[in-house]
Amino acid sequence: MSNIVLRVEDLGKKYLISHQQPNSTLREAIASTVQSVKHKFSNTNANSLSKEEFWALKSVSFEVKQGDVLGIVGRNGAGKSTLLKLLSRITEPTKGEIWLKGRVASLLEVGTGFHQELTGRENIFLNGSILGMSRAEIKSKFDEIVSFAEVEKFLDTPVKYYSSGMYVRLAFAVAAHLEPEILIVDEVLAVGDVQFQKKCLGKMGDVAREGRTILFVSHSMSTVESLCNRGVLLESGTVSLNSSSEEVVRAYLEKAYGTAKELPLSQRRDRSGSGRIRVSSFKLLNEQGEEEPALQSGKNYYFAIGYSNNTGEPLKNVVVCLDLMDERGVRVILLKSTFTNHSLTLNRDRGYILCSVENFPLVQGMYRVTLHLAHADREVLDHIEDAANVSVDGGDFFGTGNPGIPNLCKFLVKADWSTTSANSLSNTQSI
Repeated sequence: MSNIVLRVEDLGKKYLISHQQPNSTLREAIASTVQSVKHKFSNTNANSLSKEEFWALKSVSFEVKQGDVLGIVGRNGAGKSTLLKLLSRITEPTKGEIWLKGRVASLLEVGTGFHQELTGRENIFLNGSILGMSRAEIKSKFDEIVSFAEVEKFLDTPVKYYSSGMYVRLAFAVAAHLEPEILIVDEVLAVGDVQFQKKCLGKMGDVAREGRTILFVSHSMSTVESLCNRGVLLESGTVSLNSSSEEVVRAYLEKAYGTAKELPLSQRRDRSGSGRIRVSSFKLLNEQGEEEPALQSGKNYYFAIGYSNNTGEPLKNVVVCLDLMDERGVRVILLKSTFTNHSLTLNRDRGYILCSVENFPLVQGMYRVTLHLAHADREVLDHIEDAANVSVDGGDFFGTGNPGIPNLCKFLVKADWSTTSANSLSNTQSI
């Protein structure tokens, strides 16, 4: 028992969700507002909103030993973020117990953990003080934190003026370098650039080798497998599997493929966004507009995303992202409408968004699709992970009958090959 640093027993978190009938006219909206004000200052229950109990976590129990790196995985709405907030003492559980041994540093969503009016320098000392460190201890780590975060020029600027990337860099540097016994990290690292993500993963590896404990939430299964020795799979607020990271990743991927296959998009509840636009279907079409069950490398296709518009009006400036993930959860293709300066306007009721791809470059294999719709790249309208499965069955990408080597690479790229002498290399024309 002495090497256990975290124990969760029968943990549960309940929220009360209020439901209110939508107002179809301005008169109804005004009347509803007046009634709600009356109700606020009276003791009557008339016109009260209906409330529904929602358990974000139910009977969650597990233990974490010192030096473990625990990967917490699950679909949107599984309860990952709620669990981390409970463990970080940001919110209180409805039931159950949490036992922690040692100092805990958390890096959750951007915007938490720092005082917005204070400078980067002041927030470093504030966070260290909250962790129970003396000023001398914080000063001994100060230069290392600033160097890692790469924010020297903005150290005396209030963090409310930081970009999201700068904020995350400093927040991670503080959390990782002030030597907490337990480090809790959410998927917030995705905000940073690729090089900084690698830097953070390397630092977390160093923290783990020092014998400290890490709880890590990620949608990258390859990262979970490489960084974590243990894993917890959450499903609908409960622990579905508590095992090695390899077993947890395998179970997650099997369920991800199964969900995309079994449940129509219109019925999916594991989605986020405002709901003003909802994805209703996803189809693979050939050049003739005929639906295809699978793709072939080297051919031209359309991805057809069906949608329903719940605003009742045409919606301009819609941004669409389509991600293709491989069997380990690694993003291999990201298609985004703004990459090619396409400004999309959706019909007032329903329709399709078409994304055409020429000379499809992926090798044979199974891929998962994540769909993301946003308004002006600010408001998330709809986001669905594992929205569909895409099978790539061979194909003649090179026009030679050679399929490439699917076990060694994911992409197919045409190249010309030739030889030349050493003397004439400098005269070779640029491509």
